[in-house]
Amino acid sequence: MDNSSLPDPLKKPQDTRPTAQPYADPADHLRASDADRERVAEALREAFAEGRLSAEEHSERIDAVYAAKTHGELAPLTRDLPSHRSANPAARREPDSGPQPATQPDDLVAIFGGAERKGRFRAGRSLRAVAVFGGVEIDLTEATFDAPELVIDCKAVFGGIEIRVPPHVTLRGGGAGIFGGFEVRQQEGAEPGAPVVTVRGKAVFGGVEAKPRRFGKLAAKARKYLEG
Repeated sequence: MDNSSLPDPLKKPQDTRPTAQPYADPADHLRASDADRERVAEALREAFAEGRLSAEEHSERIDAVYAAKTHGELAPLTRDLPSHRSANPAARREPDSGPQPATQPDDLVAIFGGAERKGRFRAGRSLRAVAVFGGVEIDLTEATFDAPELVIDCKAVFGGIEIRVPPHVTLRGGGAGIFGGFEVRQQEGAEPGAPVVTVRGKAVFGGVEAKPRRFGKLAAKARKYLEG
């Protein structure tokens, strides 16, 4: 009897089962909309404001957001953040509702006094500054921008409004100076998708000044160390 065709009891049987393939979500290949990118950018801005991302990480991820073309390219950008489920367009499976409505203006009013907004805060889509025999100071250096553009409406009557923006954003605008001055030192942001700050309005017997805030080398290194 020929025993060559009998199975060897010491030989491990060959596994003929099909190899499992990595799961790929079909939605990852869907094209991302502007609203999808804005949801992810909002989650990243919130994470930066909470201290979960450094300034460098936030900048790198924001650049990747606006360069992303599909849901699959957006998903990894918030995967390590607590809010990633709500930010990930593939996880939401909700119809695109288009751009979100603008928030109501945030007012800063100084009448025979002063008002200021500085430090780490969330800047919305619009801001209104009114100075009547007083002064308003707005420092956006450490602000988190919630929208691609922040519009600041200014009105200075026998008063002054001073606006400072970080070096990486785009600053635009202009206004009317009636027996007063209205100066906007315009600049273009160096980073793709950088926020835009638009300043407009008028100054009557007063002044409005908007310009980028410059940091010295030592201050820039210290700020980078604290953020990193």
